[in-house]
Amino acid sequence: MNTKISLDTAQLPQWDLTDLYPAMDCSELEQDFDKLDKLSTNFSEKYKEKLTELTAHEILNSVLEYEVMEEIMGRIMSYASLLHAGNVIDSDISKFYQSCHERLTIISTKLLFFTLEINRIDDEKIEKWLTTSSKLNRYRPWFESVRQYRTHQLADNLEELILEKSVAGKTAWVRLFDETMANMKFNYSDPVTGDIESIGTEQALDYLSDSKGDVRKSAATCLSDTFTQNIRLFTHITNTLAKDKEIEDRWRKYDNPASSRHLSNQLEQNVVDALVKAVKDAYPRLSHRYYRMKAEWFGKDKLDWWDRNAPLPEADNRIYQWSDAKETVLDAYHAFSPEMAKIGQKFFDNNWIDAPIRDGKSPGAFAHPTVPSAHPYLLLNYLGKTRDVMTLAHELGHGVHQVLAGPQGPLLSDTPLTLAETASVFGEMLTFRSLLSKEQDSRKRKIMIASKVEDMLNTVVRQIAFYDFETRVHKARMAGELSADDLGDIWMAVQSESLGDAIRLDDSYRTFWCYIPHFIHSPFYVYAYAFGDCLVNSLYATYQKQHGDFQGKYMDMLRAGGSLRHTELLKPFGLDANNPDFWATGLNMISDLINEIDNL
Repeated sequence: MNTKISLDTAQLPQWDLTDLYPAMDCSELEQDFDKLDKLSTNFSEKYKEKLTELTAHEILNSVLEYEVMEEIMGRIMSYASLLHAGNVIDSDISKFYQSCHERLTIISTKLLFFTLEINRIDDEKIEKWLTTSSKLNRYRPWFESVRQYRTHQLADNLEELILEKSVAGKTAWVRLFDETMANMKFNYSDPVTGDIESIGTEQALDYLSDSKGDVRKSAATCLSDTFTQNIRLFTHITNTLAKDKEIEDRWRKYDNPASSRHLSNQLEQNVVDALVKAVKDAYPRLSHRYYRMKAEWFGKDKLDWWDRNAPLPEADNRIYQWSDAKETVLDAYHAFSPEMAKIGQKFFDNNWIDAPIRDGKSPGAFAHPTVPSAHPYLLLNYLGKTRDVMTLAHELGHGVHQVLAGPQGPLLSDTPLTLAETASVFGEMLTFRSLLSKEQDSRKRKIMIASKVEDMLNTVVRQIAFYDFETRVHKARMAGELSADDLGDIWMAVQSESLGDAIRLDDSYRTFWCYIPHFIHSPFYVYAYAFGDCLVNSLYATYQKQHGDFQGKYMDMLRAGGSLRHTELLKPFGLDANNPDFWATGLNMISDLINEIDNL
């Protein structure tokens, strides 16, 4: 394909993981495992069943010692995970990854008592400790995060059993999914020559946004065929993980399958419900309306599902070389905040990014924070298209956020998933607005805005539809095992509701639920994208009004990491996610862009 030929793949960087460890068999890694073994044994002997007797100063010391071990374990598992993501099908790496996971699970089991005992201590005792020591009080958000699980905590021996069995339970099923997806090949038939090409998931999905309709259709066919051939395995994985979750949720007395996710996100159920309702209510004026407009641009009453992400007629098919993408994103970041651009530059200067597509590499994109003593890494599958530039802007936003939050330390730097998407989506918005401001041609502006609208629909509407799919699947699974047809029925129902009548869905689309990794890796994660997009839209509206030092407040929000909750983080901007108007502001920005397209 032209994209493949035009992109200078020699420019694409590959990450250097030696900042974590020199190699899988290095002495530094074994030394850290030995250190962890000794520290965890001493920690258990020193503190187990003794926490209630300790002074505030002694509790502070215990937290500091615990944090040191968390840092070392995080470094080891980050290294193993990134190696594995870089080549999921390499047997030596897979063995190493599994071995690290098992060894760290044994160590984690020895440390599990610490948080379990903290949760059995009464509130008065905890508060006395925190108010007695200002240094300990810094860890108040961590104590609150741990103690929010008190009512869902099981007996110590059960907690240990669940932790130890995870390596042969849900973690093993996730690994099976990842390795299956990474090793899967699709027999793509060239619509002109009829030649068959064996391609990977990333390339097959990319062909769905090709400018030629016959290429998109052929890609849809090969994807559907291969997914169908493997659907029994994916159905079994989905059933097993859903049942595993149902059992654990029942024992922990969670109200519904998504409750544990809301808790980890530090979000109230009513806030999530308000978001979901607002987006669903907006389907007609957002996705339904836009796809009707897009069908008209293509001269059709309806678009086939494989045309949903088709480039618009007369769209600019420019290929961004890696140097162009880097300049585009960093310039946009610099215009907003030179500090953001300076941090972003480090990722390019120090090989913290892995960009090329290759056999065995995990599909998609992510930013991995690793540990505060090191730095984040970005994984991309870069093809040079405009959306790849936006993906770079997105993941670099994560990376900048993770660098800024790092000084909070291992226990306070992690941000809840909902707010973790803020910096990434904001980075996309800055890049989009920068590109748009440089374009004066009304036709090109229309295409650029339409492309942004499609990204926003994929972030908001599509992700809420995914959340709806998961909700229905987990509820249905409680009544018994689901067949591939059952899952296909649910998938088609939610897709039809969210996309509207301008998108034609047929049976070839019934299996496309199977490749979404979030369903497997992080159940109910997906609404975080919609939360982040609506939040960023509201933030950007505030930024456009230029009230006060927006940039300073924004950077402070990123620096806070997980030390503050969303209500506290948004307060300086006059925003409140509990207010229904908050979601309206975010969704109205999307509808305003659709109006702008219509006017152009």
